[in-house]
Amino acid sequence: MTERTAVPLIGVSACVRPDGRYVFHAVAEQYIRAARDGAGGLPVLLPALGGDADIDRLVARLDGLMLTGSPSNVEPVHYGGLPARPGTRLDPARDATTLPLIRRALADGLPLLALCRGHQELNVALGGTLHQHVHELSGKREHRAPADRPNEERYAPAHPVDLVPGGLLARLAGTQRVEVNSLHSQAIDRSAPGLIVEAMSADGVIEAVRVDGARSFALGVQWHPEWSLTTNGLSRAIFGAFGDAARARALCRLTTGADIA
Repeated sequence: MTERTAVPLIGVSACVRPDGRYVFHAVAEQYIRAARDGAGGLPVLLPALGGDADIDRLVARLDGLMLTGSPSNVEPVHYGGLPARPGTRLDPARDATTLPLIRRALADGLPLLALCRGHQELNVALGGTLHQHVHELSGKREHRAPADRPNEERYAPAHPVDLVPGGLLARLAGTQRVEVNSLHSQAIDRSAPGLIVEAMSADGVIEAVRVDGARSFALGVQWHPEWSLTTNGLSRAIFGAFGDAARARALCRLTTGADIA
């Protein structure tokens, strides 16, 4: 048996979306397709069950974890920030699920790819803080995208980021500058202990991080590589590297015949 025959089970974090009398746990389709087509995995949606989620058993059965973007923000109470402004979309059930899930996944060596909100969750889970309105800070550019524009425009390349020489992303890209999309109002303020900066925009916003000393692939990016899988070489390389790490874990499960815990 080879790594190509080991199809990894990739957990994809979901958000809580109330809709009238029902509450839905939802994931945007581009993340599901990226887990399948970009990472070569079998995507499994992870409901935001908070304290009811069996984190240990879940991590033991997964081969990879993808933390998705979302219109909601991480609640400031988790990093000692000022209360969110009225009207800010929050998702406390997702916070209660993903933050402990990240810590357990890293402890177990579960490959992890964190995108946009997931990138911010990774920082908060490990002890970092966030800017809630980065576009309002002196010297920062507008990192949001107009909500009334078509997705093809909103997810189009918006600005360059500089990749740290010798870093994981620079090796995957084969260059030190790339163009990325930008659809966020929050951003990393204080980077968490144990995170290494992988990319920054010209205005000083941390655009990507990796976990120092991680037992497997563990990367967070502030942009949305899942949107440009078919057109962007770095996007394909990111998901490919994540998928390779998840396949290695799946292969270990198949050869040992047991969950990894």
